[in-house]
Amino acid sequence: MSGSTVATAPPQPEPTPAQRMPSPYSLPLHALRLAGKCALPLILWFAAGEAVRYGLMYAATEVAYGEWRQARLIVVMALLTVIVLAAMTVTTGMLYSLRGALWEIRARTGEGATNEPFFRALDRVAPTFAVLYLAWGFQNEDARDLIDMDFFHHYYEGASANWFGEENVVGRLLIDLNLWVSLGAMAAMFGLKLLFAKLVEKGKGKFPGFGAAFSEFAFVFYGLNVTVAFAGARSDWMEQRTVVAGTEDVWNEAQKTLPVWKAITDGFGEVWPLFLDAVAVPLAWLTVAMLVFGAYSDQARTLVKGTRLEKGVERLESSHDLTQKTFDQVTSGFRDRWLPLANSLRMIIKGGFPLFGMMCLCYVTIAVAVQYADRGLRMLIGGRTEWAWTFQGPPLSFLHQLIVTVLTMALLAATYDIAATRARLKGESLSDA
Repeated sequence: MSGSTVATAPPQPEPTPAQRMPSPYSLPLHALRLAGKCALPLILWFAAGEAVRYGLMYAATEVAYGEWRQARLIVVMALLTVIVLAAMTVTTGMLYSLRGALWEIRARTGEGATNEPFFRALDRVAPTFAVLYLAWGFQNEDARDLIDMDFFHHYYEGASANWFGEENVVGRLLIDLNLWVSLGAMAAMFGLKLLFAKLVEKGKGKFPGFGAAFSEFAFVFYGLNVTVAFAGARSDWMEQRTVVAGTEDVWNEAQKTLPVWKAITDGFGEVWPLFLDAVAVPLAWLTVAMLVFGAYSDQARTLVKGTRLEKGVERLESSHDLTQKTFDQVTSGFRDRWLPLANSLRMIIKGGFPLFGMMCLCYVTIAVAVQYADRGLRMLIGGRTEWAWTFQGPPLSFLHQLIVTVLTMALLAATYDIAATRARLKGESLSDA
């Protein structure tokens, strides 16, 4: 009608990505978005971590030689512990720098949640990080790098000692600590472990979690020499036991008489390491990311909540103390390695099982693609002499590790963000602490 006014509704604002249900298949794009948005702090954290790591390793290779060698080796073990703690701090810092770009964190901020300080997040991550780092043997790479630097830094001393038949201690800075000194250091670190564990349980102290991680790493590293000293005697004793010898004979005979069984065991031996690298290791790092972005429970009760197994856990927890302690001692290694990963898997599946598959696929793709790119770049650069890679190799290795680490941290953050956002929009909560 002419002259009449028609009331029109105001245009509705376009929903933000955090208000829409994100697709699991958008994980690669979301990870690249996070990596691009937070590239500068991620690169700075990584570069600072590499500088600190190099400085600590160089100091360890310097302090290991001279008078009072046993005292020097104690310092070397302490420096190795600090190297691992520096890796923990850098990993936490890189993940923490991604918090502001996550939809889930912005949603919490909109609900009135305060931003958690970095050192509080680091203190919460430290105990679980120490358990996962040791349970999956990530410290082996740190030990190998330290020994390689020792060989490279003292190459002429080692070559001269071998040439003239003198005692050569180059490369032995992690295994030359006296047995009794190692036992004493282990006892001291064990006492610290108990102290910090109590402080963590009671929530007392300024940084109890960080202290617990330090004592855990130091306890294992000081015990390295004890393990080496007793390994030979233990293997000799085990080989002489009738049951062990009989089991080995039966196993060897079964592989000869059952060709199918040998093929199965060989196939499993080839597939299992690939499964660990492609599935278990990403889940281990995702556990650390979930602790940085939001605490969660790693208890067995939480894992089996709502299933028939929950009654079994309740029955075990109400059993005799001796039964509980025996069960804990028998299953401690298994629980330390797999229970946190199982809880991470359970929570990521809240965002959809395809999200878990996409995370593993992207994790492997990053590692393989960057490896091929590194190889192609080295072929493109070339070198007329082999020794040229002594100074050409480190910058390329730094670039390689930088790209892999930055993209991996962004991938972990994106995986958590999509899972948490999907759970939030479904009316659930990804955090169950």
